[in-house]
Amino acid sequence: MDLCYHLAFSHFLGIGPVKFNALKNHFGSAKKAYLADKNDLEEVIGVHLTEKFLDFRSKFDPDKKLEELKRKEIRVLCWDDKNYPQSLKNISDPPICLYIKGDMKILTGSVSNSIIFAIVGTRQPTSYGLQVAKKFSYELAALGFSIVSGMAYGIDTIAHRACLDAEGKTIVVLGCGVDVVYPAANVYLYQQILQRGGAIVSEFPPGQFVLKGLFIARNRIISGLSKGVMIVEGLKDSGSLITARYAAEQGKDVFAPPSPITSIMAAAPNMLLKQGARLVTSVEDILEEFDMKITPKRKEDFLEKLAPDEKCVFSLLAEKPHSADEIALTLNKTANEILNILSLMEIKGLIEKNKENHYQLAYQTGPKYTS
Repeated sequence: MDLCYHLAFSHFLGIGPVKFNALKNHFGSAKKAYLADKNDLEEVIGVHLTEKFLDFRSKFDPDKKLEELKRKEIRVLCWDDKNYPQSLKNISDPPICLYIKGDMKILTGSVSNSIIFAIVGTRQPTSYGLQVAKKFSYELAALGFSIVSGMAYGIDTIAHRACLDAEGKTIVVLGCGVDVVYPAANVYLYQQILQRGGAIVSEFPPGQFVLKGLFIARNRIISGLSKGVMIVEGLKDSGSLITARYAAEQGKDVFAPPSPITSIMAAAPNMLLKQGARLVTSVEDILEEFDMKITPKRKEDFLEKLAPDEKCVFSLLAEKPHSADEIALTLNKTANEILNILSLMEIKGLIEKNKENHYQLAYQTGPKYTS
């Protein structure tokens, strides 16, 4: 399997997946390519890059590095490993190595037969975008999907948090090493994802800090891991459009919600819709595209997971929509108490506001999917 040699090439940023595959094909294996002499290497990667690589090789100890990763509880997979995600093997430029913190099984979709779905978008979402990201991430996670995103500010962060709120599993793909929390303000989210059975993934070696261009490379992994990609909001030159382009090239389904034409953040999703992305207004649209259907759980099972105050609100809204004031009056609570409960339930995707600005159930019985 030559893991140590894959690991070494992965640590040399001058050789990416395309050049690595050229070397591997030329020499017959990662080991032979890594140990090749100067003249043979120059034939494939040129004089300048060969000089840099030979200098790197003289200083790098693959076996020592692998032991270091084991101590840090960072798993490393190369293409030949049986645990390497099949979905990434099928893309044109699969990562030389994948570095993983957390539950590796989630990447293969073997955790409860989960489907991996990407939700990405702008770092500066509107209130509409935040609501859409929360709703779809929470409801898909509640259905058993695993949500993947990039942990950037904005839509990515909201998608991860909403997935955790639904007690789902979420995957972060970083444009830096898996031991580097970026952005640093998301350190608590990073820890929560690991504690709750999620995974942090990168093709870049541990210790690698953020560099311009690495985020573009990571986007193909987000789409590559996913069965489908949803672009929530973004400018006309949004980085999320790069993810959508990779998804299309990889034969993945691209989804976008309708967005207000008066918002500059509507440019990316509306452009994708013009280009043939699937318009979605509910998770049922995604399930339909994947040829799945919802089968309800028993309502009693769903209610058991709610806090006592949430159960009261849920039962009340199950009868008909109510305003916040009506709920407070019926349940003999203060307006502030009810607004706090409603806000939490809205974040979880349990309730939503209708056109009359009354609260109603987002869905009745905590659905799950079957194919």
